[in-house]
Amino acid sequence: MIIDVLTLFPEMFPGFVNTSILKRAVDNHLVVINTHNFREFARDRHHTVDDTPYGGGSGMVLKPEPIFEAVEALQPAGAPVIMLSPQGRLFTQAVAQELSKYDRIVLVCGRYEGVDERVREHLATDEISIGDYVLSGGELPSMVIIEAVVRLLPGVLGSEESALDDSHVAGLLEYPQYTRPPVFREWAVPEVLLSGNHAGIAKWRKEQSIRRTTERRPDLMAKAETGLQAGNLPGKTREK
Repeated sequence: MIIDVLTLFPEMFPGFVNTSILKRAVDNHLVVINTHNFREFARDRHHTVDDTPYGGGSGMVLKPEPIFEAVEALQPAGAPVIMLSPQGRLFTQAVAQELSKYDRIVLVCGRYEGVDERVREHLATDEISIGDYVLSGGELPSMVIIEAVVRLLPGVLGSEESALDDSHVAGLLEYPQYTRPPVFREWAVPEVLLSGNHAGIAKWRKEQSIRRTTERRPDLMAKAETGLQAGNLPGKTREK
């Protein structure tokens, strides 16, 4: 997979890309992550990428020309061109799975007061938000999307089942996890997890996931009930 990120701050990405799972995926040639500073496509002597908004108002708006020309230079035929924006559709595990099916995606990171509407109307094929809040730019949202998508690519995780076991795939939150020691400060690991009874463990985990989801995220239960009716067991979440 190839992921192209258009950003005014490419220096934000090397530490992110060269760490942990992403680094292994890059080293194993499972993904190529390119950053492109679209300021380089501004044609005036000062490489201007923003200007004041027509109609007045505070702040600056990103100009369309550098962004259009940067994307067109990539020639991403068939690849979705995704704007990161609080106005976009909400990013979910299902969206991550959808994007992981592409051979290439382009992420456009906005800044300042926004992006000229003509980019949204005539260049972007999708618009994604990672939540109902506002950040200074699209760089952090693009990292969230990259992380979520890349870990779904075949061969990236140590086990093919790891991604399938994530929560929000079945719609449930994580069941409680324990490791050694079996007793810590008088708090013991549930006996069923030490029993070696795999059917009993699976039953306990399913019950705990349903209980946790009901208590903490009742809004997810409708989706979860569909997965349960289909026979899907709740999986592991990697909550941040």
